[in-house]
Amino acid sequence: MKFYQIAILLLTGGCGLLVEDQARAGSRLPGTGGVMQIEGASGGGLSPWGVLAGTASDSEVGVTLGATRADVDDYHLMVSGVAANLYDRVELSLAHQRLALDTIGGHQAQDIYGAKLRLFGDVLYRPWGVWSLGIQHKQLVEGQTLARAVGARDTQGNDVYLAGSKLFFDALAGRNLLVNTTLRSTRANQGGLLGFGGDRHDHRKLMIETSVGIFLNPDWIVGVEYRQKPDNLDFAGEDDWRDLYVAWLFNRHVSLTGALLDLGSIAGLEQQRGGYLSLQLSL
Repeated sequence: MKFYQIAILLLTGGCGLLVEDQARAGSRLPGTGGVMQIEGASGGGLSPWGVLAGTASDSEVGVTLGATRADVDDYHLMVSGVAANLYDRVELSLAHQRLALDTIGGHQAQDIYGAKLRLFGDVLYRPWGVWSLGIQHKQLVEGQTLARAVGARDTQGNDVYLAGSKLFFDALAGRNLLVNTTLRSTRANQGGLLGFGGDRHDHRKLMIETSVGIFLNPDWIVGVEYRQKPDNLDFAGEDDWRDLYVAWLFNRHVSLTGALLDLGSIAGLEQQRGGYLSLQLSL
């Protein structure tokens, strides 16, 4: 059993013991914790949000498990992750990414350790929403040679982000509107799967990420996401990411998200478009 699998078992098991001593998680409204994004944090598919995972309130502890598969023209990405919400104040997360290079062969793998602190606010009832500060430590565990070959300076690094989320009631044709903005300081190439820094640029850049979602009803939300990307490598340009998503909140414990992806150029292969599915279970 690999280290990240052991860590997931320990995290879910430890939080499970805490939950037995607390009120059952789930006091917040369904959907207000977003879904597990591809780096393990709560948010949209592509970007972390200001909210914390699941629906635990300030007197509860919750655990969220997630699995995602994304397929584009020349690659597919598998992500498994776990996140713990501690009293709606701190989120701890762990994700494992595995990128298969379908066209050129081989694969990259990365572990991501995340922490998010809710600074202030509330997504529902505060005029400025909820704001959180997060960090993601990323480490390539397979594929370091390829990352170095394309010009990456390092095979591990840290992303730091500030994220804000606000739900506007009755905002558009009588429906609720969820708006999110994230500022990320990063050196990561393709989210870290091609290493950190490069032969073109090797300093941190401040990237903007944003999303908008509208609740068609309490169980369905549709929206769009945009994630700005750095462009550090001479070998291949890196484009911004976009998606159009729909999420089905089956109940407060289970959700399913699907999206159409436009990831642009990845490692010299242009127009990487496709889709993803993500299943999430909140305890």
